[in-house]
Amino acid sequence: MLLPRLSTLLGLAGLMAVPAVNAYDGDENVKSIPLRTHSLSAPYLDSDFQSRWFDFGGDTVIRADKYVRLTADRPSQQGWIFSRVPLTATNWEIEFEFQIQGEGNLHGDGFAMWLTKQRATQGPVFGSTDNFEGLGIFFDTYKNNRPGTSFPYVMAMMGDGKTSYDQAHDGKANELAGCSARGLRTTSVPTKARLTYFQDKSLTLDLQYKSEGTWTNCFTLTSPETNIAIPSVAYLGFSAETGELSDNHDIISVKAQNLYNVAGSKGTSGSGPPRSADRPQRKFKKQSGSWSWFLFKVFFFIAAIGGGYVGWTAYRSRTRYSRF
Repeated sequence: MLLPRLSTLLGLAGLMAVPAVNAYDGDENVKSIPLRTHSLSAPYLDSDFQSRWFDFGGDTVIRADKYVRLTADRPSQQGWIFSRVPLTATNWEIEFEFQIQGEGNLHGDGFAMWLTKQRATQGPVFGSTDNFEGLGIFFDTYKNNRPGTSFPYVMAMMGDGKTSYDQAHDGKANELAGCSARGLRTTSVPTKARLTYFQDKSLTLDLQYKSEGTWTNCFTLTSPETNIAIPSVAYLGFSAETGELSDNHDIISVKAQNLYNVAGSKGTSGSGPPRSADRPQRKFKKQSGSWSWFLFKVFFFIAAIGGGYVGWTAYRSRTRYSRF
């Protein structure tokens, strides 16, 4: 089923609850909990063509069994999707599957992933607003003026709310980190990206496009060497744009997870899952002891009443017989 332009429709988070799994191969202490509020999968919309967690707009089109198409392979299109609530987890991982493809020999312009204070605002930076505050990850497929760089090119920019994207030079002046990803558009395997963030510690982007199940590191940033402070109130979004050249830019699925350390080490998430999981056990033990003490008091009270009644009955009988 193909839906028309969705400027007023909302997206649907389709990730079902699954048991916690290892967030990193080889690190059994790092676990994850799915974030349904920032995840997306087919059929993307509910039976009323509404959604609880995402907004869609611009030229975005949804095929319920396949993809969220930000732009079709036609010139001068812009489309976007944005979460309706901010991502409040301090440490998280977002993995998404996407596809870039079209019929022409020339193609453009690309799409972006956003974690910004601004949301759902159409604009000139891969279909979203300029002068943003937060993180933008740009999947740029058309080379304007950047000698010595192979395209497609994937780069990160940390916006301060005042600095404009360097459109004329493919973001060269704004680049926080990046990598060339030749074959990203023409590969036959599912193309995926995985962004992992530990607050004030590290930001890592991995890509899958060379072979299925094989991840290639695009960049890893650490603090304090690099400014990787994503705003505490940041909305997750994706947007795309075509100009004279075009492509289909499709988001197939998004899986967001909150990360935490079961060992309770400093620096990993922590604030929540392990400690909150312990609280019910402590409460249960306390309640169990309280009930035992309560039952003991009830039993003692009943025994006291019974003993008093027996004693009173015996006393009354002796008094009655003593009169004779």
